[in-house]
Amino acid sequence: MTHLNTTDLFAKYDVPVPRYTSYPTVPEWKTTPTTDDWLQSLERALGGADASVSLYVHLPFCESLCTFCGCNTVITRDHGRARPYVDLVLKELGLYVARVPAIARRPISQMHFGGGTPTFLTPEELDTLLTGTFNLVEREAHGFEGSVEADPRVTTPAHLDLLRRHGFTRLSLGVQDFEDEVQQLVNRIQPFDITAKLIGHARASGYESVNCDLIYGLPGQTVASMRQTADAMLSLRPDRLAVYSFARVPWIKPQQRKFRDDQIPVGADKRALYETIRQPLLDAGYVELGLDHFALPADGLARAAAGETMHRNFQGYTERRTTTLLGLGVSAISETPDCYHQNEKIITVYERRLAKDELPTFRGHLLSEDDRRRRAKILSIMTTFRVRLDDASEVADARAFLAPLLQDGLCEISGDELRVPMHGRAFLRNVTAFFDAHLRAAQPSGPKYSTAV
Repeated sequence: MTHLNTTDLFAKYDVPVPRYTSYPTVPEWKTTPTTDDWLQSLERALGGADASVSLYVHLPFCESLCTFCGCNTVITRDHGRARPYVDLVLKELGLYVARVPAIARRPISQMHFGGGTPTFLTPEELDTLLTGTFNLVEREAHGFEGSVEADPRVTTPAHLDLLRRHGFTRLSLGVQDFEDEVQQLVNRIQPFDITAKLIGHARASGYESVNCDLIYGLPGQTVASMRQTADAMLSLRPDRLAVYSFARVPWIKPQQRKFRDDQIPVGADKRALYETIRQPLLDAGYVELGLDHFALPADGLARAAAGETMHRNFQGYTERRTTTLLGLGVSAISETPDCYHQNEKIITVYERRLAKDELPTFRGHLLSEDDRRRRAKILSIMTTFRVRLDDASEVADARAFLAPLLQDGLCEISGDELRVPMHGRAFLRNVTAFFDAHLRAAQPSGPKYSTAV
């Protein structure tokens, strides 16, 4: 084992690597399905006795642009755009039910609203969306999980009460950072009190799990400011937290070009921000899960991790895996065992396709057997920090490809098992890249991914 210090390790391994919410990753989707290919894949996925369905609805509207954001959003203060969009989403679901009737026969086990800002919609519009959805499909009578991403700046108790009446029990609040200077730099002014009050109302209303999102590596963040954010967050004691690395991708998101290089922490300085919040969370009883997630031991995600049923998909970590993830709305991504499918990313095109009674297929990927094998291994290491290698040939390949990481003690191979120890978890994405045939074969012509740290 080498004895590089932390600064040297982060300098060595802070290279562009995917986050692996899918495999192949979206930039490597090559074998694009037709709409008919996708519908046939859905039929196969829903035909098995153990078939299960998770529903994701993308609600893209935001009143203002957070300059760190990498999501597909529509920035507008015209709330009149929301109701026509609800009608389009319901029409899209109706087209699916008409083309693949099995969707209506398989109760929905999970439903997630993401964005954008789902609570850009009024409570009445959310009610129309949910009522319309469950007129078309059933939800599980027992064990249904409903979750919503919410912006505390625009979310009201009435929003939470309406969602709770429809069976939603999980709330995820965007926070990112509590410090005034950082909030100014990223154009997201969010006083602590509004977040605290919303969490209090959610708990009083019967929400079982409250998550807060933080981001480290934002412009203006320092170790001292992160300590203050950590203290403020711990005073709220959410059930779980996601502490994401800022993905700086200005070639994809032009608003990030306003940040100067000298404002952005990188390498060891950036990782120090994560460690500044990580240790207080561990000291307070939180369990570190997968990549950049924490939960109290009694939370469902911590229990799923302990039982090795935790799953990772385009929404991040979830408590259980379903055979089908059906995405509705502009840019939404769906997944079956052998296919990925993404809707049109431009809202006017999405609207035009549905107006012609077409499912709004934009792109996707038909997975080969090798893709599926590698996806399973990536899922294993990203959720349990270990994975079985197939045979002596793969062990030898792993030893060769991962030689620097093995030498630096950041991963281990014992027999046919590859493991990432606690002190190597900061480099989980680097280790996982071993299974990424597309990344290993690539001759990059330009940037595709954010850096690993």
